[in-house]
Amino acid sequence: MPVQNSAKMTVKFVNAVRNYHMIQKEIDAAYRDVMESGEYIARRHLSSFEENLAKFVGTKYAVGLNSGYDALHMSLRAAGVGRGDEVIVPAHTFVATCSAVVNAGAEPVLVDVGKDFNIDISKIEEAITPRTKAIIPVHLSGYMADMPAVMKIAEKHKLAVVEDACQSLGSSINGRGAGSWGLTGCWSFYPFKILGGYGDGGAITTNDPEVADFARRMRYNGEDRHTGEYHGHGFTCLLDNLQAAFLDVKLRHLPAWIKFRKALAQRYRDALSDLPDLLLPHYDRAGFDHIYQNYTLRSKQGSDFSDYLKANGIEVLTQFRKPYYRHEALKLKDRGFPETEALSREVCSLPMNVEITDEEVAYVIKTVRAFYKK
Repeated sequence: MPVQNSAKMTVKFVNAVRNYHMIQKEIDAAYRDVMESGEYIARRHLSSFEENLAKFVGTKYAVGLNSGYDALHMSLRAAGVGRGDEVIVPAHTFVATCSAVVNAGAEPVLVDVGKDFNIDISKIEEAITPRTKAIIPVHLSGYMADMPAVMKIAEKHKLAVVEDACQSLGSSINGRGAGSWGLTGCWSFYPFKILGGYGDGGAITTNDPEVADFARRMRYNGEDRHTGEYHGHGFTCLLDNLQAAFLDVKLRHLPAWIKFRKALAQRYRDALSDLPDLLLPHYDRAGFDHIYQNYTLRSKQGSDFSDYLKANGIEVLTQFRKPYYRHEALKLKDRGFPETEALSREVCSLPMNVEITDEEVAYVIKTVRAFYKK
């Protein structure tokens, strides 16, 4: 990690400008290539990125879309989810996971999460009813839900599995990547993601050619771009060529960036594991490869801890202080989710990015330790 000298220490959660400067020549070249080609929509840059993303994930197909939400919504449509159906989702996740179910016409059935922040496998079957059509396991913060167990339940009950892998590109279980287990894997390229664009973006990955064809048509208003035939009322939600070109550049760097994140996570672990009131995100489960999209701690001191770090110039993430099901306008059923409620009070994610300097990491560690010595 490079050393940066600074009189006043401010540590960003993600430093997008630094990241741009790290790969500026490649990004600028990609920009010129797109702009000078005049190919701005659904052309070779998008096709190249889709091919490389599918290869990276380990699927036959990838389809670029406008956002992670679009990937979830499109996947549910492809799975035939609609009015009268139920879809199982974790209680602890970003609201888009649930909103995609609602906007597909179905009813979300919430299930509490476990100590790893992912859906509690032991609670899934009790949530299944004759109306259940699909399960959306969310791979939160770079660590996968227990997909062998999820797939076993899904096969037993003949349910579709749509993986919300938006935070876990590059994670795996026994070498099999996130986004390659279910009917689809859903991806977000929001700027704060491990593979973030310079705007919004998303994709699905799949091994099913019919699902891939469905998504390609429906992202373009339902039109088959080869024949001009409309196959239904679709959407306008494809990934543009410029973002695809940028993401293709960044994808080449992703293995090195994941390696850096793992080293940074280990540095945090070595420095903070002796603090008794702090639970670190290291699960040490055989076969599960954590890529640390976020380095999310649990602190009994909750907002006092996160506010202290912010007051000392450290940007942190506290997802989600208010669980989405407690927002009255969403009209969701709160069936009691004790682990989610505890997480909402305790979570705090430290800066975790490849732009961070040695000096900044040392400052974060020093500040965390200072809080517990007060």
